[in-house]
Amino acid sequence: MILSTIEVAGKRLEVATWRSDHGRGLPILLLHEGLGSIRLWKAFPEELAAKTGRTVIAWSRRGHGSSDARDDAHTVNYMHREADFLPDIHHQLGIERAHWFGHSDGASIALIGASRTQQFCSSLILEAPHVLVEDLKYESIAKVTAGFTQSDMGERMRRYHEEPYPLFRDWSAIWLSPEFREWNIEDVLSRIDKPMLLIQGRNDQYGTMDQLDRIVRAVPRAIKVEIDDCGHSPHLEQEQRVLEAVCDFLKDKE
Repeated sequence: MILSTIEVAGKRLEVATWRSDHGRGLPILLLHEGLGSIRLWKAFPEELAAKTGRTVIAWSRRGHGSSDARDDAHTVNYMHREADFLPDIHHQLGIERAHWFGHSDGASIALIGASRTQQFCSSLILEAPHVLVEDLKYESIAKVTAGFTQSDMGERMRRYHEEPYPLFRDWSAIWLSPEFREWNIEDVLSRIDKPMLLIQGRNDQYGTMDQLDRIVRAVPRAIKVEIDDCGHSPHLEQEQRVLEAVCDFLKDKE
């Protein structure tokens, strides 16, 4: 793993790169979840680079990991704002095109970004994407938030973030806000014309298969993989199954 930084919109973002000996095809860019960072991908990027033969690159968004803090709180359109940065991230990394691999919030950001700037995205690999706020998601976040101060979750998050407490408060506050209950990005789906692999655990505590079904109905080139005995993080809970699906999906692609 090679660590570096880029500057986007005046903020320093940490970057990690895993290079394969094969150097095969376009790179894979990893877009992390709502409370994610480079470190929370754990060993998966190294395995992904080895199995696919491609360079894998991840960065931590503002306020995540060791990247610079945000100057503002999350708004209802915070994922749209993060999607705005994707072209600049490509330019800063010196990459014309890549396969985008997004998890949870990162998957939704990838959908929004692909609907706007398809020239940077060759294909989409999306784990547990959300296109609307289901009751299950709201209830699960509410439960975690209610127990946050009595648990050691904040200290456990410190393994992956320099400022875990502001990050959690900001993220949970917007997801539990009344205005966010109407959040929906289904309108962007019809503007995406890229091959798409959708992956979700059958026991995902933050979303149902309805999220994937809505995407499949709107995007003709989307295929889905449902994984048994798996929750919200398939790449960690069922790593080999995810690697097999990704390798199969990318085998005939640039």
